[in-house]
Amino acid sequence: MRPSVSVLLLSLLFSFSIHAAEIRYVSDKQFVPLRSGAGNNYRIVHRGIPSGTRLTVNSSLADGSWSEVTMENGNSGWIQPQFLMPDLPARLKLDAITAEAAKAGANSIDLAAELKTLNAERDELINQVTGSDFELSSVSRELHELKKISGKSVQLDKDNRRLVEETENLRSDVEMLEAERLRLQDKVKSEDFMNGAMAVLLGVIIALVAPRLIPRRRKNSSWA
Repeated sequence: MRPSVSVLLLSLLFSFSIHAAEIRYVSDKQFVPLRSGAGNNYRIVHRGIPSGTRLTVNSSLADGSWSEVTMENGNSGWIQPQFLMPDLPARLKLDAITAEAAKAGANSIDLAAELKTLNAERDELINQVTGSDFELSSVSRELHELKKISGKSVQLDKDNRRLVEETENLRSDVEMLEAERLRLQDKVKSEDFMNGAMAVLLGVIIALVAPRLIPRRRKNSSWA
């Protein structure tokens, strides 16, 4: 009996075909039991693996009837290969696509809110700009271009930043012009003050010098 047992064990060992670990998924609409050995008579270690469960195939029998797999939680067992497929089931793919579409919709809403905020900031900039007609016309043209590319939030943000910078430059120019105007005004006031002072000084000089320039009349002597 012992030789026959040894031969049986050797045949079982050689019946396994060891392959490199591969990723497989439980096929669509299945709840597949995971068994402790390669056969329906072995104990079930997991009563129902749901569709789309990610499994790692460690080895398979030579006849391809059973495969040893490992779940992501570390549980191992045997399963029939017809329940395995290389890709996710179509239903799970559809769920993933639906989730992706929902995420894209949420992103679209966020972009719309961001665009609304940027438009509000743009309108505020319009109210703040107090430059010349040429400057206002230039800003209006740029705002028109921004409306054309409003679907591209990155470009819109870039252009909005440029408008903010130009507005700050305009403010700086206005402040410089105001400072120059005040300086000139002070200069004019100073010149007027100097002219008035010179006029007063000239009047004082004339009042002091003029009497000396006029010859005095000699008094007639009563004895003459």
